[in-house]
Amino acid sequence: MPTDQFLSQAQTKLSAATQHYQDEINKLRTGRAHPSMLDNVMVQAYGQPMPLKAVGSVAAPEAQLLQITPYDVENLQAISNAIRDDQSLDLSPTDDGRVVRIQLPPMTTENRQAMVKNLHAKLEEALISSRNIRHEAIQQAEQAEKAKDISRDDLERFKKHVDELIAKQKSELETLTATKEKDIMTV
Repeated sequence: MPTDQFLSQAQTKLSAATQHYQDEINKLRTGRAHPSMLDNVMVQAYGQPMPLKAVGSVAAPEAQLLQITPYDVENLQAISNAIRDDQSLDLSPTDDGRVVRIQLPPMTTENRQAMVKNLHAKLEEALISSRNIRHEAIQQAEQAEKAKDISRDDLERFKKHVDELIAKQKSELETLTATKEKDIMTV
């Protein structure tokens, strides 16, 4: 039945959207150092931009410290520059000739509130994505109904199932957001 196929596609897209949201919020800074904070950093190494993960390993040996050990010491300065140049991070790396260290400054109340605002903006993006997936799935089902591939009752059942999926995903996103907000606001 085509509606099963449409529902399966919608479920897959919603799962991907939830995973993307989770990846995005993991990059947001809380009061503690986390290696995923540097996931978006691109380093100029070997004449081309490369993800930081490809040129060094990132660890958080202490709550307020990130440490990057380059696989090739020649890339040490390039790693420092890439982190320093990324304005969204606002971090000041130091190196001792072997590793790059980033001492994270303590977050102020204003920083935390700005981070929560950013978190809620990412939530809204995820919810918009979900609504677009819902709209696309219902549109497919309506086209199938017009082509007489499914009945009107099947279409209505399908809409109900899609709405249930969206409600479930929204609840999951809100739970993730509440947990992350608590992490951000915890001093």
